[in-house]
This record gives sequence, C-alpha cells and structure tokens, in this order.
Amino acid sequence: MEVKIICDSASDLSQEHFDRHNIDMVPLKVTLNEEEYLDGKTITPKKVYEAMRGGAAPKTSQVSPQSFKEVFTRYAEAGQPCIYFALSSELSGTYQTAKMMEDEVKTKYPDFNLQVVDTKCASLGYGLVVLRAAELAAGGASVQEILDVGTYHAEHMEHIFTVDDLEYLYRGGRVSKTAAFVGTLLKIKPLLHVEDGKLIPLEKVRGAKKVLKRMLDIMKERGEDLSNQPIAISHADDLETAEQLASMIRDEFGTRQIHIEMVGSAIGAHAGPGTIALFFLNKPYK
Repeated sequence: MEVKIICDSASDLSQEHFDRHNIDMVPLKVTLNEEEYLDGKTITPKKVYEAMRGGAAPKTSQVSPQSFKEVFTRYAEAGQPCIYFALSSELSGTYQTAKMMEDEVKTKYPDFNLQVVDTKCASLGYGLVVLRAAELAAGGASVQEILDVGTYHAEHMEHIFTVDDLEYLYRGGRVSKTAAFVGTLLKIKPLLHVEDGKLIPLEKVRGAKKVLKRMLDIMKERGEDLSNQPIAISHADDLETAEQLASMIRDEFGTRQIHIEMVGSAIGAHAGPGTIALFFLNKPYK
C-alpha cells in the first residue's frame, strides 16, 4: 500500500499541490478580530495581510489534538502506513501534540505504521520537504526510504528571508522595540534564517533593492548544485518582488524549477505583509 504523506498548513503549499500529490493537510488555527479560522481552509492569507495593514494583530495556535486524532485514527483503521512531516517544533507545539496523539492512537492500534517527523523547517522550506516525500510515496517508496530522503532534505534546507516591517517581528517577540523603531526609521531590511528549527537574525541590509542581491549572494555561498534542484520563494502579498527574485535566480544559476506561493495565514500572521522568503538545499538534491 502506498505510504500516505501528511503535513500541516505551515508548509504553505497550495490546495493544488495537496490534490495533485495526494497529501493530507491538517490546519493550524488563526484568530483574527476574535474570530477563529482554519489556516488554508476557512481564511485566505490576503484577508490576514489586509487586516494587518489596517492595524489588526492576528494570533495563531497549533493544530488541535482532536484533528490529529481523527486523521491518524482514519488511517489506522484502514491499515494505511503514514508519515506526518511537522512544522519545526521550535516554532509551534504542533509536533509535540502530534507525538501525543500518535501514542494515543497506537495504544488502540498497536500495528499502525505511523511516523511523526520534526522537520525543523517552515513555510515552503517545509513544503519542499513534503513535496519530495510525496513524489517518493507516489513512486512506491517504502516508509524507511521516504524517511531517509525526507530527513536529509529537512536537515539541509536553507531558509533565508526578509520582512517589510520590523514591527510585526517585534509583536512576535523576535526583535526589540528599539530595533524595530530604528530599523523602520533607517529603512533597514533584516535578513533572517532558520538554524536548528529556530528563527535567527542573520544581518541587516539597508534598502530593499540591496536585500535581494544579498539573498542571492547567500544562496551562492551556501547552496549546492542550484541549477538541478527545485527552489521555492514564498511571499506575503508581494508577488512582484517574488518574481523579480526568481528571475535573478534563473539568470544567476540557471535554475529550472522555482515554486512561488503566498506565505500562509499562520506563518504570515507573525512575519507580516511584504515578507519574502527563499528556500534551497545546501547539499546535492536527492
């Protein structure tokens, strides 16, 4: 039986990807103006960004235990082997909740072949890991083969991103109020990356034009075999800049496959509108 790939909405993949690759997605929750929504199901990122531009401060919460229990139980009853690739445990409690529900469901179905993996990735960096796993599953790969390649991709996935306004990162406790104020005043664009699943400031660049060039430089420094791997760019309602970065990457590296998607509501609620993120492997593609 083909291995079922499960992910959560923080992978920032489109519904088209889920349908085409037979991926099951469980949603995180977004609370906006005291209304609770399911990320990727009952709210669009555009609605979140428009609200944030108007001064709203959306909040997010992890996938509910009940959602995991229902999904896992359904596949356990069908005898379907599954792998759930999770958003970084450093950014959400979703992975821990999934582990808890895995134990509970396996108590009732001890032969259920379910693996729960902490990708230490987010947004389309996480999405690329999920897509590769789904391709392998469709090709008839075993649980172990998918785990081996999936964890390799997750361990070697680079996340390089910049935000349009430091105020949103300040609200999320990522930068100090002074840094946010001074940065906005001086038009400083912070570059951040993900290290062992955590969000880490990398450097500051002055001016929006220079920041894309610097992202390309970092890609050149860290990336390997960039023409032969799928690369991803996610944007928070700024398709024009995402396409500009994609064009720069094609010119520089001859990359053939670039996925561009909007940053989903759950990730975007913290990063804010105008965020641009770039994802690639720092080791050869497998």
